[in-house]
Amino acid sequence: MSDTLPDVTHHGDATADEGHTPARVEEPLPNPGLAPHQWRPTDVDPKAERRAERQVAGLFLLAILGVVLFIASYVVFQVGDNPDTIGHFGASNLALGLCLSLTLLAMGAGIIQWARKLMADHEIVEMRHPAASPQEDREATVGILQTGLEESGLGRRPLIRNTLLAAGGVLGLVPVIMLRDLGPLPGDKLDHTIWDLDTWTPAEQAWWKTQGRTLQRVVRDVIGTPIKLTDLEVGDLVNAEPEILFAVDDNQQPIVDGTERIAATAKAAVILHRMNPQEIVSAQTRNWSVDGIVCYSKICTHVGCPISLNERTTHHLLCPCHQSTFDLADSGRVLFGPAARALPQLELTVDEQGYLAARRDFTQPVGPSFWERG
Repeated sequence: MSDTLPDVTHHGDATADEGHTPARVEEPLPNPGLAPHQWRPTDVDPKAERRAERQVAGLFLLAILGVVLFIASYVVFQVGDNPDTIGHFGASNLALGLCLSLTLLAMGAGIIQWARKLMADHEIVEMRHPAASPQEDREATVGILQTGLEESGLGRRPLIRNTLLAAGGVLGLVPVIMLRDLGPLPGDKLDHTIWDLDTWTPAEQAWWKTQGRTLQRVVRDVIGTPIKLTDLEVGDLVNAEPEILFAVDDNQQPIVDGTERIAATAKAAVILHRMNPQEIVSAQTRNWSVDGIVCYSKICTHVGCPISLNERTTHHLLCPCHQSTFDLADSGRVLFGPAARALPQLELTVDEQGYLAARRDFTQPVGPSFWERG
């Protein structure tokens, strides 16, 4: 029996002696080459070239018109409690979406038409390689890019260049206009909450006069029932709000309603926690508490998440968002996490009927830090 490998052909056929596995050797595929270059109409017909140039410029002008209509829609259509509608849709949102879509579609179509009809049309073949290209190839690539920039025609097609720059420029107005939706700067609105009776509206003041009291009660969240000392045991934690948020007029309509109620609830939310008075560390916490019951803002001073995860034995309050931890026995100071400020504490007392009430508003802004905070 022969010890040599069997003869093989170069066309995929193989033979083998007895006891040997057939071997296969194949040649690389021949280079198919490139098909003959097909010139575009704009490459050979000056009229077609000028027509394509006007089409591209027209699409860029259409994009500019879309931005103008976007701004007009933003100003004309009303939003809020009585919004303008088109059919069953909000007119403002519908018009803004359609106008912005028109702008982006026209910009994209204009750039595509420019590339397909007017930019240089050369086939480029580059072999793949596993390592970085030689320095000569890199320099050649930079040269090709520079040539492509020159062949794009920006220098010799001022109509396309100017309309493209104008469309891109006015497109930048869209986010600037939409910044108005952020509303006015807060001013001193974040310095006060609805715990402060002096900030109440005339309707709220009128309701307050009917109560015949001088202190606002701390009531349970959701149900709005007032809280007595005996309602809380050591270790309890209760989510609470100011009583004005649950007040109704003679027609059983809320005194505070709509967006005003949402904003007031977000800023004024508090937690009540009862501990043994001997476990309170700081003098302020002790002086502002009632029989071991302390009251703090429920809003984390990091990014404003609501907090209610309490460790009964340590009196540590944990924010579920980023794990900032506050010591309720020591002025709400930060023990751990990204929060940089202690939780604001609300000074408590007991009114004539024995219910927990607030002496005054928070002495510092609640929630996360902001640029106007002193």
